[in-house]
Amino acid sequence: MVTAAACGPAPRCPGCQSRARRVHSSYERGLAERPLTGAKLQITLRVRRFFCDRSSCERKTFVEQVSGLSERYRRSSLGTKAWLRAIAVELGGRAGERLCRQLHLSAGRSKLLELLEAPPVPERSPRVLGVDEFAFRKGCTYGTVLVDVEAGRVVDVLPDRTSTTFADWLRAHPGVEIVCRDRATAYTRAVKEAAPHALEVADRWHLLQNLSAAVEKTCHQHRACLRKRIEDETPPSLDLPQMEMPLPSLPTTPIVERTRHRHEDVRRLVDAGWTISAIGRRLHLDRKTVRRFRDTDLDELLASARERRPAGVLEPFKPYLNARFTETSGQASGSRLFLEIRERGYQGSRQVVRRHLTALRAGTAEPLRADIPSPRKITSWIMRPRESLTDRQEEQLLQVRLVCPDITRACDLARAFADLVRNRRGHLLHDWIRQAEQHAPKPMSGFAGFLRRDLDAVTAGLTLHWSSGVVEGHVNRVKTLKRSMYGRASFTLLRTRILTQP
Repeated sequence: MVTAAACGPAPRCPGCQSRARRVHSSYERGLAERPLTGAKLQITLRVRRFFCDRSSCERKTFVEQVSGLSERYRRSSLGTKAWLRAIAVELGGRAGERLCRQLHLSAGRSKLLELLEAPPVPERSPRVLGVDEFAFRKGCTYGTVLVDVEAGRVVDVLPDRTSTTFADWLRAHPGVEIVCRDRATAYTRAVKEAAPHALEVADRWHLLQNLSAAVEKTCHQHRACLRKRIEDETPPSLDLPQMEMPLPSLPTTPIVERTRHRHEDVRRLVDAGWTISAIGRRLHLDRKTVRRFRDTDLDELLASARERRPAGVLEPFKPYLNARFTETSGQASGSRLFLEIRERGYQGSRQVVRRHLTALRAGTAEPLRADIPSPRKITSWIMRPRESLTDRQEEQLLQVRLVCPDITRACDLARAFADLVRNRRGHLLHDWIRQAEQHAPKPMSGFAGFLRRDLDAVTAGLTLHWSSGVVEGHVNRVKTLKRSMYGRASFTLLRTRILTQP
């Protein structure tokens, strides 16, 4: 306990700013101070109450405050308040309350959250404004974060991602000259409506991401070319002759059945005239998922679903098991075959071998997987710089290019566009779009048409050094804050924490 008394000259009235002359009375007030040597510290401060002698002032009396120590209606010192506010900014309510107990500070989660106040938003927009969305609940509700790209700080947070809300903000805060954004059409409409003179800059990372999706879709569509090459090649020799075992039907797995049923539901609603948004709400799917099931053949979807399943530890030994099963006319012993493949390096269990033999006898065994690189793996080889690929990866990519001319064309165009992005050669973009629209596979030509519709912003993104990298960093920080609050807090509190954190 520390006992102190306020002294010094008479203070000024907080209402009329006239200096007091008469003392009305005095009393003691308690102030919680920051801990000292690991123990709680309580200050008992005696303060004076003064008369305000000015007749025009509404205040008749007022209490003096000690500068740097006390303020009206607060039972803790200003130093303690600064500590508690810093804890609330970094940790929030519940986590901050737990830390306060360790630091011997008396503060509950409600008191901590009351100290959070969002800083005022500047009247004018920053010269270079970055805009991007973030999810309150992924696939359902989204918000918008606005960032000063030059200063690297968040300017404001909007409760949704609609063009109307963003356009209203731009009108209320004029002065923007450059807008860094992704390919979202809502933000484009808002900028053209509320800030038509601002220069829009498309983000380079999102351009490469869209290009990667077009390349992967091309590889999916031409998967049959790669499969045909594997089937035409001579299979590798084994210790025993291999025999092709015709299967009466393809195996059914949960993911394959789910894909088949989902495709039927989407096609049925599309034929009935439903929109993509209505189908997504009806089937609880994202719009991108509905569009993919609408525009993709069932065989391609089923092939993709089967490829998502991991190969398993028995996969390399299935040709040997199938050959031994055929040689013994289906009378092979599971334990004997297990011992045989264990000598060849199998490290799985005996039960897995028995299940495979049971499927062979019932005619429901899955077909052997051909050694075909997945579309995602081929896309990663194409999108990565050539110097980062190993010799083996270069050789595999070369084999893929030799088999499928469309994948070869997509590879050449993708690498040419990646060179434009990395070296910011926007003046060559128009020539690249013309080549892609004339001689490229359909996914690549669709990507080129998408660029043409947003040509000015894409050209600026491939020419200027501005990008949305700073914005993406703040979006990741917003996700961390949102998850730490576990969805319990309101938008107001989330916005306050986003704006108060440096």
